[in-house]
Amino acid sequence: MISFNMVTKIYPHNIISLRDITVNIEKGEFVFLIGPTGSGKTTFLRLIYREIKPTRGSVYVMGENLAKMKERKIPFLRRQIGFVFQDFKLLPYKTVYENIAFALEVIGYNPAEINARVNEILERVGLSHRKDLLPYQLSGGERQRVAIARALVNDPPILLADEPTGNLDFEAAKNILDLLVEANLHGTTVLVATHNREIVNSLRKRVIALKDGVLVRDDKEGTYDAQA
Repeated sequence: MISFNMVTKIYPHNIISLRDITVNIEKGEFVFLIGPTGSGKTTFLRLIYREIKPTRGSVYVMGENLAKMKERKIPFLRRQIGFVFQDFKLLPYKTVYENIAFALEVIGYNPAEINARVNEILERVGLSHRKDLLPYQLSGGERQRVAIARALVNDPPILLADEPTGNLDFEAAKNILDLLVEANLHGTTVLVATHNREIVNSLRKRVIALKDGVLVRDDKEGTYDAQA
């Protein structure tokens, strides 16, 4: 599903974010991407989303070499990848329902199908009763659930989450994790970049660890700390 082959990413001023990364993520896997701030986690995700290209090496997503992908094909790739951000990135003047519906409107779904899909995903994330509220009227955990609903409403084969529990208390973070696990059980390949030790240690899923842009650990059923 996702393949990095000797990937290096160097930003201007010779800032090396990733160095010679080779890793494969199979269809249907649930993977935690961990490491300290500045270790390259966000760069890793941005490469999958084709927001940036590698300086050296190749990134394949669903069989496509992203470095060679034509610009006109990038929107089609991104429709197949759900992305959940730490800071939610909700549209402030649209309701919960409208925020989720907008993700389908921009790719041309008809109103009846939008309505059916949005109401179904609202039910899954437990926010049907909040669908007419604006983002500022929601708690942090509820806003993140909206962001996850928006990412999943198109049934993407891949879901990327960048620190999705970073600003939440443990209970809210656990609720978000449950939604990501449920998405994975539905067949979505899930990759979560996180600093949250408790969440990682509670699941014992695959753990890919980065440090200073280098892959230092890849454990099939890992914990946040190798000795934990």
